[in-house]
Amino acid sequence: TVVGDVLGKYHPHGDSSVYDALVRMVQDFSLRYPLIDGQGNFGSVDGDPAAAYRYTEARLTDIAVTMLEDIDKNTVDFQPNFDDRLKEPTVLPSKVPNLLINGSSGIAVGMATNIPPHNLREVAKAVQHLVDTPEATIGDLAKLITGPDFPTGAFIYGRQGIKEAYDTGRGRIQMRARAQIEEKASSGRSQIIITEIPYQVNKENLVKAIAELVIAKKIEGISGVNDESDKDGMRIAVDLKRDAIPNVVLNQLYKHTAMQSTFGVIMLALDKGAPKVMNLKQVLERFIEHRHDVIVRRTQFDLDGAQAREHILEGLKIAVDNIDEVVEIIRKSKDVPDADARLRKRFGLSEKQSDAILNMRLAKLTGLEIDKLEAELTEVRVTIKELKSILASKPRRLGILKEEMEEVARKYG
Repeated sequence: TVVGDVLGKYHPHGDSSVYDALVRMVQDFSLRYPLIDGQGNFGSVDGDPAAAYRYTEARLTDIAVTMLEDIDKNTVDFQPNFDDRLKEPTVLPSKVPNLLINGSSGIAVGMATNIPPHNLREVAKAVQHLVDTPEATIGDLAKLITGPDFPTGAFIYGRQGIKEAYDTGRGRIQMRARAQIEEKASSGRSQIIITEIPYQVNKENLVKAIAELVIAKKIEGISGVNDESDKDGMRIAVDLKRDAIPNVVLNQLYKHTAMQSTFGVIMLALDKGAPKVMNLKQVLERFIEHRHDVIVRRTQFDLDGAQAREHILEGLKIAVDNIDEVVEIIRKSKDVPDADARLRKRFGLSEKQSDAILNMRLAKLTGLEIDKLEAELTEVRVTIKELKSILASKPRRLGILKEEMEEVARKYG
């Protein structure tokens, strides 16, 4: 039903593209922090497709739930969906900076975005640092976020591409597979063992490409290549001939295959509805702005709820303190509207308070229930005071923002 719900309620698209997006959000080699917990076959790093959606099951991961936290507390704006039947959020109140930690790639009208994934702990530290020192430079932030953190591991080759990407929002990042040279005990020959490959590289295609280069004699010195990966991890063994120089062969592999690949960073995102290429600091600033806004709106929502409850409790307290007179008024009234009007006139109650009194159960008049009522009123007043102090102090709100980042990093980093 997930695919059907998305199509029918939020996004009229092809069902295969919706399912493909869902599949990608399950894959731990596509997303640094997967947003969906899938059961069944969701494809592999070899490019195997996922099973048809009638064979798979999905639910949100915990980190995805934090992206939806407090959405029912008027924290974000809602807009009509495509056919005006339902409302959908314009943005999620996300506690995690998902755009940076999971990256994004896509093409829209004449524009492309390609944001690499990052490490949540590093991003959280940078957010906290920027809250404390808003004048921090991109260089300062880059000391905390040292570079992209790809889910498939491997290396980033050189720092220049990272620097350009963070400074300008555009840059080319060179990625290299993690490979080491080992001696084969049985034959005394060398082997190149590849254990991690660049992001978005198809392992099966990489093995095929190496084999084809050997057949075409583009690379000399290789006697065989085997994919020995299993449930414990990736392992591609490239067997070398006796006279081969391992480092020379390795460099040729980097040159001619996807063992060295480029990630072209374009940090384009929607800023208040308009597409814009942003540098690292701007992306972090937008996230801080967004979270601060969510905290303000959430606190206001809680305050409105607490004040409404206080109002009702004050009415009930008046009724309990004057219970004999209240019962007398109700007994002498000819109908409910008449009782309502008399109560309001006699005790100066609002419509909601009088309504609450008329709907009150007799059990509420026991000694214990009266104590409970007074305790709840005291508690609600403490809550109101606390919420008002949060709304009155920006440093407190920023403190809450930092605490929530700390908590998210501790749980999911």
